[in-house]
Amino acid sequence: MTIHLLSVHVGTPALLGERRGEPVTSGIRKQSVSTPIVNVSTTNIEGDGQADLVNHGGIDKAVYCYSADHDAFWRESLGYEGDGVHSPFGQNLTVSGIDETQVCIGDTWRWGDVLLEVSQPRWPCYKLDMHSGVPLMMKRLIASGFSGWYLRVIEPGTAPVTGEIEIIHRDPIGLTVSDAFDARRNPKMSPDRYREIMSHPKLANGWRS
Repeated sequence: MTIHLLSVHVGTPALLGERRGEPVTSGIRKQSVSTPIVNVSTTNIEGDGQADLVNHGGIDKAVYCYSADHDAFWRESLGYEGDGVHSPFGQNLTVSGIDETQVCIGDTWRWGDVLLEVSQPRWPCYKLDMHSGVPLMMKRLIASGFSGWYLRVIEPGTAPVTGEIEIIHRDPIGLTVSDAFDARRNPKMSPDRYREIMSHPKLANGWRS
């Protein structure tokens, strides 16, 4: 399976607008990187940042990846394509050729010099509504299951902003990002299956909690 990297996006916290009379600051508005190479640390891509470090960022959420294979769904169902400047879902990496049903928790990827490991799905918040300008976008993304996923950085280094990412190890347990996402959104999941998912050793502790 080949992962095609289409673009890399970074952004520092900026004012999104107001919610309930209070200003909302977020790093969700990320723009494409113009340089051919980026530096990647264990916590983020150089030039990237988060406003809410309790719920965003950190070792297990160093890089957020989203599949462009979902673009047609969002365009046809909502007419949503983003604003043409920022990544539509606040993702760092836009890829194609793979999605949540194929990516497994614990898979490792080689991106240039950087070694990445899939850690958890993304659970959206109200800031996605503000970023996209689409009412209830957070709930629509949850319903779709097109969550995207986070990666931890096992080996930092430099990486290209386009090209191919190599899957160098498939986790033997085979727990997909979709499986892990469903454990949070599906109240009818059997307790045994729920415990099986949550016991995966590579699943981020933040997702379990």
